[in-house]
Amino acid sequence: MNSFKSIRFKSETAKHFQKFSRRSFKTHTEALQTMLDFFIYNEISPRESLGPNVRTITNLIKKRFNAMAAMMNNMEKNGVLPTKAMIELLFEHSPRKKRGQAPLLMEGGEDDPERDRFFKKVEEALVMERKYTNLKRDLRQNRAEFIALLNKVQFVKSSFGKSRLQLDMSPEDFEKLKIKIEKELH
Repeated sequence: MNSFKSIRFKSETAKHFQKFSRRSFKTHTEALQTMLDFFIYNEISPRESLGPNVRTITNLIKKRFNAMAAMMNNMEKNGVLPTKAMIELLFEHSPRKKRGQAPLLMEGGEDDPERDRFFKKVEEALVMERKYTNLKRDLRQNRAEFIALLNKVQFVKSSFGKSRLQLDMSPEDFEKLKIKIEKELH
């Protein structure tokens, strides 16, 4: 049978714990054990700050999942052609192995035009995939830089004349950005 042991707490802390324990658990022992298990299992100290609260983290995770789902939907809708081409080449158009022939390798003893065509197509598909991945990365980077630039634009109300947009950026930073964009175009 379970035995009990008493621990001394300040009365204010004990009342606070009892109130918390009654709201969420059947017994005070269950409440304390659950808290201990939480800290031990997650390998955190109760003295550490966990940073943002759970709601903030949950919202951040939801936003990331939504962004990921949008990306996946976009990939399904538009297709990832290089990867699709590679899979088709690997499963449909692979050269047939002849009886008594060694495994199909890049370096063979005799020339096999069918094998050479197959590997050439695979190489082309890999090059296309690499280019596509680089383009996606560059586009992501350009979008991030553009958003950063847009965040530096401020709406300025004028008491005389029309309101206008103002770029809050040093002339040196503007010139650097201009030079970088011009280099990317060439």
